[in-house]
Amino acid sequence: MKVKPLHDRVLVKRIEEEERTAGGIIIPDTAKEKPSQGIVVAVGEGKKDEKGKRIPMDVSEGDRVMFGKYAGTEVKIDGQEHLILREDDIQAIITK
Repeated sequence: MKVKPLHDRVLVKRIEEEERTAGGIIIPDTAKEKPSQGIVVAVGEGKKDEKGKRIPMDVSEGDRVMFGKYAGTEVKIDGQEHLILREDDIQAIITK
């Protein structure tokens, strides 16, 4: 299924974090926090300003981003968990 977010919304797939700590301790599923990083899967066209001019998005497909722990709406697409976020909910783009 193909999903195209509207306006200033972004579809993000969470990146699973490591199951071990740096010291080698295995973290059980019940103690894990939801990941706050993900890969942008799809991007809307951007919101419009007061004059109707479209404001381009700062993120694009394939970007690795950071977002708030409780940001966005969780959705299942083809059996996989995704988030739909507003561009404002994205805190940073991660580059290497």
